Amino acid sequence: MTPKIIHQDASLLVINKPAGLVVNTADSVKEPTLQDWIDDNYDYQLAHDRGHRNGIVHRLDKETSGIMILAKTPEVQNALQSQFKNRTITKTYIALVHGRLKPASGAISLPLARSHSDRQSFSVTIGGKMTKTSYQVDKYYLKLQDPKLHAKSYQGFSLVSLKPKTGRTHQLRVVLKHLGHPIVGDGKYTGKKRSRADKLWCQRQFLHAAAINFAHPANNQSSIYQAPLPLDLTSVLKLLS
Repeated sequence: MTPKIIHQDASLLVINKPAGLVVNTADSVKEPTLQDWIDDNYDYQLAHDRGHRNGIVHRLDKETSGIMILAKTPEVQNALQSQFKNRTITKTYIALVHGRLKPASGAISLPLARSHSDRQSFSVTIGGKMTKTSYQVDKYYLKLQDPKLHAKSYQGFSLVSLKPKTGRTHQLRVVLKHLGHPIVGDGKYTGKKRSRADKLWCQRQFLHAAAINFAHPANNQSSIYQAPLPLDLTSVLKLLS
C-alpha cells in the first residue's frame, strides 16, 4: 500500500493515504505503516526521530483514506500542530451513512470518551471530551440496486460532507452512530448484523478525507489540497439507486 504524493516542497509533504494503511508504528502493529514508508523513502530531518513520528502531525484511522500533511522539519511540525490545536485547519470528510440524515445540514456537539467495556472503542458519554462537527447532506439514496443486497432494515442512505471542528479519536464514526446513522461498512460501530450485510457490497468503512485547508508555515498563505473519492468508494455509489 503506497501513499500518493499530492504536493511536496521544502517544508512539507501532502499525501493521499490509501485505506488499510496504519499511520503510526506501535508494538501492537506488525504490518508496515506510514511511518515506515516515510523512513524507507525519505531522508528528512525527522525521518529517524520517533519522538517526532516522522513528521506526522495528525492521523487517519487505518480504514479511512485521504489527505494527510507530513512536516519535514521540527519548526514546520510545531507550526502545523499549533494550527491543529487552535482549530484553524479545516478538514472535509465524505461519508456514506445509513438512513436519511435530517435536517440536511447542521452542527453536532457531543462529549466522547473511551468505552468502559471496550477500550478500543469510544462512545458518547457525559463528562467526556466535547466534540464539534458540522455537516451537509450531498445526496440521499433510496436503496441498493441489487435486491439481494438490500436488507429489510435499510432505510436509505445519505452521502454526507463533514467538517470536524475538533479531532477526537473516532469522532465522526461515533457521533454518526449516536445519531442513528452509522457509517456504511464500519465494522466497529454499525453492529454485527448490519456490518455483515454491509460487507456484501462495501468492503471497508465509507469514510474519506477529501480536502484540507491550512496556512502554509513558509508563507502563511492559505493552502487547499483535495483527494478525489477512491475507486472502491465510487464503485459503492454505483450500486445505489
